[in-house]
Amino acid sequence: MHQIITRDPISGNELIVTRLECPTSGIVIEGQFSLGWIGHLSPEQLEFVELLVKNRGNINAVASELKIAYNTARSRLDTIVATLGGTPEAESENRASRREILDRLAASEISVEEAMRLLKGQGDGRID
Repeated sequence: MHQIITRDPISGNELIVTRLECPTSGIVIEGQFSLGWIGHLSPEQLEFVELLVKNRGNINAVASELKIAYNTARSRLDTIVATLGGTPEAESENRASRREILDRLAASEISVEEAMRLLKGQGDGRID
């Protein structure tokens, strides 16, 4: 079976599904069906989302599996969020979440001292 194609290769527009079929029962349903949010993503983005789910949302694990830097993985996720109509988090260190700071520390992207400085700048000093 082929992977799902979400975009028209000529125009780049979103495709629709016009036929659903159950190979076991032979039931066929015809109409016009949206692919929903999946239809907005490229095959590469769908692969990233699949890995993200398999890794229970751990961006570090996804980055490791794809053999890319954490920041690259984070950027890809931000692009997916924007594609789906969401607002990606700002990439500034001042607005970084505690979890992101700890993830960056775990990936050795920042030092313990830098992590402490960023966490202290977040207010109550509590760590998630």
